[in-house]
Amino acid sequence: MEKPVRALALLPLLFAAPALAQPDSVRADIAKDMPGLIAIYRDLHANPELSGQEKRTSAILAAEAKKAGFEVTTGVGGYGVVAVMRNGPGPVVMLRTDMDALPVAEQTGLPFASKVKAIGPDGQETAVMHACGHDTHMTAWIETARRMAAMKDRWSGTLIMIGQPAEEINAGATAMLKDGLFTRFPKPQYVVAFHDSASGPAGSIGYTPGYAMAAVDSIDILVKGVGGHGAAPATTKDPIVLAARIVTSLQTLASREIDPQDAVVVTVGSIHGGTKHNIIPSEVKLQLTVRSYSKETRQHLLDGIKRIARGEAIAAGMPEDLMPVVSTFGTSGISTYNDEPLTNRLGAAFKARFGEDRVQQAKPVMVSEDFPEYREADPEHIQSTIFWVGGVPQAKWDAAKGDTAKLPSLHSAFWAPDAEKVIATGSEAMVTAAMNLLEKK
Repeated sequence: MEKPVRALALLPLLFAAPALAQPDSVRADIAKDMPGLIAIYRDLHANPELSGQEKRTSAILAAEAKKAGFEVTTGVGGYGVVAVMRNGPGPVVMLRTDMDALPVAEQTGLPFASKVKAIGPDGQETAVMHACGHDTHMTAWIETARRMAAMKDRWSGTLIMIGQPAEEINAGATAMLKDGLFTRFPKPQYVVAFHDSASGPAGSIGYTPGYAMAAVDSIDILVKGVGGHGAAPATTKDPIVLAARIVTSLQTLASREIDPQDAVVVTVGSIHGGTKHNIIPSEVKLQLTVRSYSKETRQHLLDGIKRIARGEAIAAGMPEDLMPVVSTFGTSGISTYNDEPLTNRLGAAFKARFGEDRVQQAKPVMVSEDFPEYREADPEHIQSTIFWVGGVPQAKWDAAKGDTAKLPSLHSAFWAPDAEKVIATGSEAMVTAAMNLLEKK
């Protein structure tokens, strides 16, 4: 999960207010388990693993699921964990947690801060940190498994709980699907997940019907030219000037070609070319991030980037063999669409459980996830939704007066959520969702 760019607009919490009357002991049971859960959380936090390297992490989740009574399979799509509990007739519900950490050097100052270093995919050593909160997700996943197992007499159907690797590189969901997630194991009708948020006070819940997160594409543009002496530009074909034209023209994709109410982002995040003041180089490299929601808009942007790069090169007099090369870098990701019937159903269940003050509808954001790949595998038969659990410690939220620009974001070296409230709220919300969908008739 990437850095959020828009606040969730959740209301401050009033934890001092009386809690809603609870029809069961879930909240009390979670509170009783909290000391052990915090020990698990701190262990996961202090021992993070990069995408595709989640060996130790996945073993912890697998062991806890087995202990709770699930049938557990490991090594699905890499280090993926699949835990299945069959409990009579009824729907199949899948709950997901992500497991991977980020190449970030932690600066939270926590006594259990990560000091881990690992070798990244580029072969270089890097510091590693759970800067996106996946450690809170996993701990809540473990507690959800425990609570659902303890309440088997109150629900009917099949519960699948998966620990997914490689979310941060948008690869883990696809890898698990390719490895038979929906053929080797029961295919779900409902898929649910949550993510901690740096844009809401700890313990708040945000849900977004419809488009919730954007599709992401990482684009490289190689701008070619003919190099030469900076004092004799007429003897060259300057790729720096051409690159500047391309960068400027790309802005018209969002400002002049897309409906203003259809949110898109086309950002040139990197531009590299040249070596010296008086040398015109032979090439310039651009790197772009592109965000959109609908498939049609996404295709328009990708086609438009190629059209603009080529058109500007033609205007600059570049021959055919020096046309810019536009390519996709790494793994792209589709947009996250939360099915409205499921999302509104669970949103109502959360409000009934936690109260109106703690649960609000949240705005869509331009960050990306690979969670929607599960729905995309069979959109006619699978509904999915992912919701937010606020993680900003209440004192910091109050001090910043809800201004997220004054607070650490996800992927920040300083991100330190109120883990106890995230885990408690995430666990109770996931149990609430599962029980709602698997309720005994």
